[in-house]
Formats: sequence, structure tokens, C-alpha cells
Amino acid sequence: MQKFNPYYAVIFTSKLTNNTDGYEDMAANMIRLAKQQQGFRGFDNARNQIGISVSYWDDLESIKKWKRNTDHLIAQQQGKEQWYQWYHTRICKVEHEYNMN
Repeated sequence: MQKFNPYYAVIFTSKLTNNTDGYEDMAANMIRLAKQQQGFRGFDNARNQIGISVSYWDDLESIKKWKRNTDHLIAQQQGKEQWYQWYHTRICKVEHEYNMN
């Protein structure tokens, strides 16, 4: 059996307002920037009536650094003021994973 190294998932669920001007560009920029951060492992997202974005990180310290990133702080503020009706952020430790290849 192959050794599994646990990691963390940040689950961000949200509902957008009707004023989404600039949202798509900022979201794409945040993904591009997150990929450059130490400890980043990957990203999944889906949006229909609500959005669910999951980013994967090596450790909690990497998540804290990303949360405090200057560009990310600007995006967070604009999200609160303009883009999101509501949002929830959850951080989970992933101890096992299963997939079908």
C-alpha cells in the first residue's frame, strides 16, 4: 500500500449578487496567483445557482499565507462589497482519497 500524505482542502461556497462586473477576470487572476503560492496543490470549482470552489494545500501555514496575500485581500474585499450575497469558507484535513482513473 502506497503511503498517503494528508493535506488540506479549503472549501468556499458562495452565491453571487447581480453585480458581477469584473468577477470572472478577478477569479481567473486569483487561480493563476494561487498556483504560484508555496504549498498549493490544486483547484476544483463548479458554479450554477451557487459556487463551490475547493483549493488544496500542503499545510495550514500555506493557507494562512494565501489568505493574507495582498492581491487576495483586495479580491476578498471586493467580493464582500460587490460580488457575494453570502459565502462560507471551510477548511478540512484530507486523510484519504479515492479516485477512478
